[in-house]
Order: sequence, then C-alpha cells, then structure tokens
Amino acid sequence: MQCPACAEQIPADTEICPYCKTDVQDYSPARSGRNKGGGSTGAKAAGVSILMVLGIVAACVLVCGGILAALMIPAVSQAREAARRAQCMNNLRQIGLAIHAYSDAYNSLPPAITYSADGKPLHSWRVLILPYLGESGLYNMYNMDEPWDSPNNLPLQGLMPRVYACPSSTGTPGGGTTQYLAISGNGTIFPKDKPVSISHVTDGISNTLMVGESESASVPWMKPVDIDASNGLTMGPAGLNSSHTNGAIVLLADGSVRFLPNDINPQSLNALSTISGGEAVPEF
Repeated sequence: MQCPACAEQIPADTEICPYCKTDVQDYSPARSGRNKGGGSTGAKAAGVSILMVLGIVAACVLVCGGILAALMIPAVSQAREAARRAQCMNNLRQIGLAIHAYSDAYNSLPPAITYSADGKPLHSWRVLILPYLGESGLYNMYNMDEPWDSPNNLPLQGLMPRVYACPSSTGTPGGGTTQYLAISGNGTIFPKDKPVSISHVTDGISNTLMVGESESASVPWMKPVDIDASNGLTMGPAGLNSSHTNGAIVLLADGSVRFLPNDINPQSLNALSTISGGEAVPEF
C-alpha cells in the first residue's frame, strides 16, 4: 500500500509509516499540514505572507521617497537661487571697486558713453573699467579709436568678463550680453554728456544709485546703452528688474550693494537715482 502522507510504498498492515512516522490508520490531511501533492500548505502560506510584507515595505519606500523628493526639490531650488543671488551681489561689488579705482586714477568717474569727434557713440563705461577688473589683456585687445561694434571690436563680445553676467539671468550663456546697466541721464551719477566726480554727489554716496540689474534691457556688454532715468526711475521692464524673485540688486555710489524690492516706494526710488536733488530718502 501507499502511505497517504508521504506516498511511499509500505506493507499493507503497517500502522506507523517508517518514512514519515505518520499514523496511517488515523491520517488526516488537515492535521498533517500537507496537501495531496506532498507540499506544505503552511510553508506556502508563510511564503505568501513574506511576499506581501515585502510588497508593502517596497510600496512604503516608494511613496515616502516620492514625498521626501517633492519636499526637497523646492528647498534645493531655493538654495541654488540664494547662491546665485549672492554671486550677483558679489559681481556688483567688484564692479563698484573697479569704478572707484578708475575714479582714483582719473579723479572722475568713468563717462557713461565716450563719443567720436563727430559725436557718434563709441564705448561704454564697462569697457573703460576693464583694467580695474583684472582684464588688462582684454582691454589691450580693444581698439578705442573705433566704435564698439566695429569689425575689430565686435568679436570681443564673446569674451565678456564673467563679472558682467548675473548667474540667475535667463539669457543665453556666453552670449556676451550683460544685465548690469548704469543709472544714467540728467541728474544721475552717469549723465550722458560728461563724467562727474564723487564730490558732485551732494545727496550722499550711500543714497545714490550707480548700477542696477535690468534683465529685460540686457545689452551687449560693450554697447554704450544704460537705463535712462532722466524722467524718473521705475521698477519693471523699463527700469530695474531681474531674474531674482521680487526685486533687483543695485550698486550704490559708496560701493555697497542692496536688494530693492519691486514694491519699493517710488519716491524713494527716484530720490536714489539723483546725485544732487536734495530729496530726503525715505527708508527703503
């Protein structure tokens, strides 16, 4: 006969199977825990349970990982923007130091624009301060007797110093355009007709703007074009604006750098744009 538990051949009168020690006469598949094929239903149930637990753990890891990633992305983005904003501020500080070094050498701030003998615009102040930015080699390659966009000078646009590029700018990297424009025009520190000296700033150098960001008005860095504040300075496409959130970074005449919010008091902004208007500069 065949043992009903392990399926081994045993003598017909056997009561206890010599192979699996099962009571052949009182055998019950439910009590033995074995199925007809000899496999353990308990082992199968345990295997299924383990797989279910592993599946639940994997699902938890995926869900929690997704939540953590979603929470981390904004934090990483904010950290990167903070670093870019700090670099932008440092760029303007370097520009301020170069402008003051030029002033010490010539007893005058650089002119916003240089002109040819027949009155045509030639160069920007950004070209004139190159030696004070550690860019004497680039300055020596520049032909001061020709316009900024002459066949000899125009190829230098692609060699723009990195200090002239805001790292948050949405412009084409390496395109040679700058977002740092002087506050120019009548009554400003960079009038278009002649240069001024620091002594002309009677409103106080800590209350007078020199250079600011204008992402919307980005220009080739050698081009003698800036923000015209003759009729007032604004925050927005026609004035100061940037790729930073909620405002723009500016350089003051004392060399300090500030962040101006988009909702700055217009009276404060216009007072900051003039050098001898005699206006009181409200808190900003």
